[in-house]
Amino acid sequence: MTNSSTQDLRIAKMTFASVYPMYVVKVEKKGRTKDELHQVIRWLTGFDSKQLQELIKEKVTFETFFQHASLNPNANLITGMICGYRVEEIKDPLTQKVRYLDKLVDELAKGRKMEKILRGS
Repeated sequence: MTNSSTQDLRIAKMTFASVYPMYVVKVEKKGRTKDELHQVIRWLTGFDSKQLQELIKEKVTFETFFQHASLNPNANLITGMICGYRVEEIKDPLTQKVRYLDKLVDELAKGRKMEKILRGS
């Protein structure tokens, strides 16, 4: 198993519930709201706030989270660096989806305009 596949497996088994509070803190610390975070997550995954709360309560892994998601057709427009990787060059599909979410949360926290974050949708 290579470092990359080890990391991919670790990400797949991580629970969304363990990362979600960090997303909230990150965006709120920069003056954005939980509602804006939910808007970004809804755009990428199709999950509304109620569904998100259920997934958090169930402690689903990112693997399960994205298996149930309806990925936005414009997700491939998400590009750039996150966690030292270019999101458009990540080979593992699940890891790429998780990094898409990380990138969107990062853009929200950095004050980017919502219409740019949502790739013109």
